[in-house]
Amino acid sequence: MADSDLTKQRSALAALLRKVVGGQHVLSSAEELRPYECDGLSAYCVVPLLVVLPADAAEVQDILRICHAQQVPVVARGAGTGLSGGALPLENGVLLSLARLNQIIAVDANNSCARVQPGVRNLAISEAARPHGLYYAPDPSSQIACSIGGNVAENAGGVHCLKYGLTVNNLLALELITIEGERVRLGGGGLDGPGYDLLALATGSEGMLGILVEVMVKLLPIPQRAQVAMAAFDAVETAGQAVADIIATGILPAGLEMMDGLSIRAAEDFVHAGYPTSAAAILLCEVDGGNEEVSEDIAQVRERLLESGATEVRTASDDAERSRFWAGRKAAFPAVGRISPDYYCMDGTIPRKHLPRVLGEIARYSEQSGLRIANVFHAGDGNLHPLILYDANNPGELELAETVGGRILELCVEVGGSITGEHGVGLEKINQMCAQFPPEELEMFHAIKAVFDRHGLLNPGKAIPTLNRCAEFGAMHIHAGDLRFPHLERF
Repeated sequence: MADSDLTKQRSALAALLRKVVGGQHVLSSAEELRPYECDGLSAYCVVPLLVVLPADAAEVQDILRICHAQQVPVVARGAGTGLSGGALPLENGVLLSLARLNQIIAVDANNSCARVQPGVRNLAISEAARPHGLYYAPDPSSQIACSIGGNVAENAGGVHCLKYGLTVNNLLALELITIEGERVRLGGGGLDGPGYDLLALATGSEGMLGILVEVMVKLLPIPQRAQVAMAAFDAVETAGQAVADIIATGILPAGLEMMDGLSIRAAEDFVHAGYPTSAAAILLCEVDGGNEEVSEDIAQVRERLLESGATEVRTASDDAERSRFWAGRKAAFPAVGRISPDYYCMDGTIPRKHLPRVLGEIARYSEQSGLRIANVFHAGDGNLHPLILYDANNPGELELAETVGGRILELCVEVGGSITGEHGVGLEKINQMCAQFPPEELEMFHAIKAVFDRHGLLNPGKAIPTLNRCAEFGAMHIHAGDLRFPHLERF
């Protein structure tokens, strides 16, 4: 679209939207729009046509009715912490920010649930529930900033997802608004309901089916006690095998996390968590529950870690040390950002039994590409987060990092895993969807979207590739085990 046409469209649409939300909540100048040009995947930037900040569900309905009538695409945005480009705006579309829908409507201690608006921060839910002896279990590393609406859109997890599940396992109901402005309630206060499980369908749908305006989450009792053990290993593969060994004991840890040497040193320099910087890898294993149960479980965990080859096992002596151990893990992403101009964060999931093999392959990819890779894992459920370090100022390095990242995801599929565990597909992994799903299943995904959004106005171009795109991807696809790229001099 020509600049003059875009300016006319922006002016006309802004006038309509200002009647709904007021002048100050429609952003249209270059200076106002620039902060919304990307989410946490900052390698890709697009300045939106407009940004609109509604105050309530009724305003969201009116905005969507206008956009539907004008056939204008809409991309929803929460806190902008997503890492897959799911909230990347469109040049000819409206970015719908839900930041002002930030109220905790009610905490129902008797029924162990809370009703919240989508702009509420993840951590704020647990803070509101704490006086009642309750908390919200999913805890992404960005929980201090990320919003519950974004967590639902991407089906976020966290370091305690092994025992307590992802977002989808901790929801009771959602209210969303379709592109035509209809308000729909999915799920309910009970454990089950009649009809299709549309609640699960909407969770992880990346803003492609409707705009979230209310969430009912499950709350859990705060455990009587939690204790974490930190184990050091002299080989990444040994640590990977130890994960399987711990699960084999029959103990289900609340969290079981792994970091390699590069991420250990970065986190220790940043947070001073007390990590052994000479280790090739560490595991953080937390158990929670009653006092006696935790005492028995942590003793078994310690014994199994030593049997599995740990060179050192340290148990947090108090809550302060436990918090430091977890602070280092949760700060791993920003810590790595201090040692490299840029990094590309991947998110894939594999069966635990393949962890040693996949870690070995990632090391090989790093050596062949010349790009350092820091590994941070939700090891208990096989959710990998390789961080590929690069410098965007060097021509071709971003493309090289993307290529290596794509091969890692394709390797995950090859061993029976998935291209995403909690970050979503967004724009980042859309090509690898072609590696995971056959054309028939992709056609089914498109058919489901058409039921909710016939004209494809909600977050178009994300998550589900077209069959033509998959054909193009297949034509240039190189097997995940082969990293010889003639067009990249580094190889």
